[in-house]
Amino acid sequence: MPRLTSEVQAFVAHASDADLDDLRARLAAARLPEAETVYRAAPDPRRWDQGVPLTDLVDVVDYWRTEYNWRSFEKRLDRIGQFRTTIDGLGIHFLHRRSPRADATPLILTHGWPGSIAEFIDVVDELADPRTADAPAFHVVVPSLPGFGYSDKPATTGWGIEKIAAAWVELMGRLGYQKFAAHGGDWGGNVTTVLGGRFPAHVLGIHTTFALAPTGLTTEGLTAAERERTEETSDFWRHHRAYAKQQATRPQTIGYSLVDSPVGLLAWLLDKFAEWSDTDDSPFETISRDRILDDVTLYWLTRTGASAARIYYESPNSLDPELRVDVPSAITMYPRDIESRTPRAWAQERYRQIVRWTSPESGGHFPSLEVPAYFVKDLQAGLAAVLAADR
Repeated sequence: MPRLTSEVQAFVAHASDADLDDLRARLAAARLPEAETVYRAAPDPRRWDQGVPLTDLVDVVDYWRTEYNWRSFEKRLDRIGQFRTTIDGLGIHFLHRRSPRADATPLILTHGWPGSIAEFIDVVDELADPRTADAPAFHVVVPSLPGFGYSDKPATTGWGIEKIAAAWVELMGRLGYQKFAAHGGDWGGNVTTVLGGRFPAHVLGIHTTFALAPTGLTTEGLTAAERERTEETSDFWRHHRAYAKQQATRPQTIGYSLVDSPVGLLAWLLDKFAEWSDTDDSPFETISRDRILDDVTLYWLTRTGASAARIYYESPNSLDPELRVDVPSAITMYPRDIESRTPRAWAQERYRQIVRWTSPESGGHFPSLEVPAYFVKDLQAGLAAVLAADR
């Protein structure tokens, strides 16, 4: 538990009954389009060729309206421990679970989009107080990115990944953690890379599932399998990034729909959970409806559909091409994480001290939700290697 001061204050999440009633009323009154014209019986991945199938959406909307329990999620957040602090004029919300172990290492976990702190609530306890005595333990900090969840929404431009990384160093310092490890995927992977590259005096090392190589590298010397993966990634960036271009160029326009319509918000986010998870058809093969609805409902109740989308506007080209990471790095390339299938030879051009490289047999873009037990063990092993190299 952090020492509470005027800078760090306890926070309790509690949506009003009126907001929850309004959500259910909007879901009941939703106007839906006709079914997609590529209808196929489940299971079949081609059912999603035009986006979220109508039958799947109707099923989730009905469950959201009649059975889903938001109060349970709020209680889980409160059990972990929630706090807020103001950095550079912006209120930052974060979870903080201190380990009972004297040898624990401070660790900051950064989520991405369409994720949130909800990505990590199933793994925080095991990271802080592992059941295996010889596993490393961590004082776990999970901040909400600016414009996400219970963090404030920036009122001006400027909150890109470089500024966020600097804010995370300030946040950890306020908690008494002058040196710490970092993990992230998606945008969290970009922030984690910046932490390792820009703040080596504070960052012991990093673990990431999102290792972006510098631009301009050739496929010469890559294996056939590595070339195939890079081609698949290139295809994704050419043909499956319409959502990112929309949010990078017109986040305000799509934001009206995301903040006004819970069904629109659900479809916008669910589409990505489906496309990026390691499943044959529906994301619910590996992720429960409750876990996805925890994430979607957090966006809805905090009205952050537009503000979260703006991270694409703030950092449209992601990492500085010249950024290099010299601190120890552990990298895990999950097989169905279509956004990041970087060959090790390419990654080494940016991450100069890779101490562990792992390619699991399963898992996609949301490993802490899809394969949480494996995710924890892999993160523990990766950070153990990082910390051993830092000594």
